[in-house]
Amino acid sequence: MFCSTIIPTVGREHVNRAVQSVLDQQFDPEQFEIIVVNDSGNPLPEQPWHHSPLVTIIHTQKRERCMARNSGASIAKGRYLHFLDDDDWMMPHFLTHFEKLARHSTAVWLYGATQLVDRDDQPIIQLHHGLKGNCFVQVMAGEWIPLQSSLIEAETFFKVGGFNPHIPGSEDIDLLRRVALKGELDSVDVLVSQLEMGLSGSTTDYDWSALMARWARESILNEPETFNRLQTSANASEWHGRILRLYLTSMVWNLKNRRLLTAVSRFNYASAAFFMSGKALLSSKLWQAVKSQYESPTFLKGFEAANVPVGRRELNI
Repeated sequence: MFCSTIIPTVGREHVNRAVQSVLDQQFDPEQFEIIVVNDSGNPLPEQPWHHSPLVTIIHTQKRERCMARNSGASIAKGRYLHFLDDDDWMMPHFLTHFEKLARHSTAVWLYGATQLVDRDDQPIIQLHHGLKGNCFVQVMAGEWIPLQSSLIEAETFFKVGGFNPHIPGSEDIDLLRRVALKGELDSVDVLVSQLEMGLSGSTTDYDWSALMARWARESILNEPETFNRLQTSANASEWHGRILRLYLTSMVWNLKNRRLLTAVSRFNYASAAFFMSGKALLSSKLWQAVKSQYESPTFLKGFEAANVPVGRRELNI
């Protein structure tokens, strides 16, 4: 089987649209399946799709999306896993685009362009990332690729441990980083999904997720292969600066939290990154990257294309 789409839900009405967007794919029905994980703690209202041979419904007991997604993945048969939230939906020919890409790609994370919409389904911006190959430093710096627009090789998903249930809210960013540590990314530059954005109706605790994202990043920096992977993904002066910033900000954070041995380790890696930057040290772009927080060029291009004023360029992701 090519793909398993896993849809966790807390019983919101929009789940019907999400499921139908998968059922409407013009694709060999033997090559995809839908796993709906009902995490509401209550039965789902009866719908025609409940009886589709392509749909399997399983139940978890209000354990949050991490556990719901992992539960769905544990019974999935597809070579690739696709995670779709219950308020988002797939574009027509989603699976066809990815099947064509997968024929000649060895990447473990495949993705396409995304349309972000507000809670009234009005378009906000489109995301066209253009990231391919080893993109580890980019995603560690802060680049975000939506799960809903991605297929993840199942073997790699389980190899990295799936979603981390200890970091609810930022588990998608953490998964992208851990997958990028192990393998490459590839993409198709066509719209493949639409995502609802905004605080209203969201099940994410954004304050808590920001703290958990820091712990998750620290965990990845502890991995023995992280430094070499960062170095091999830095193909411009800016990215050498981002590596320096990663280790220096981590050093400061660990000092504040009295993790002295870890802080010393981060300083040593920052020193090594400094000397390995070579001629890039002469570039102003490197030092600008060290001094400033990361601004995603993907979002900046999306805002500019949509003519969104600078003062309104905020989204909850």
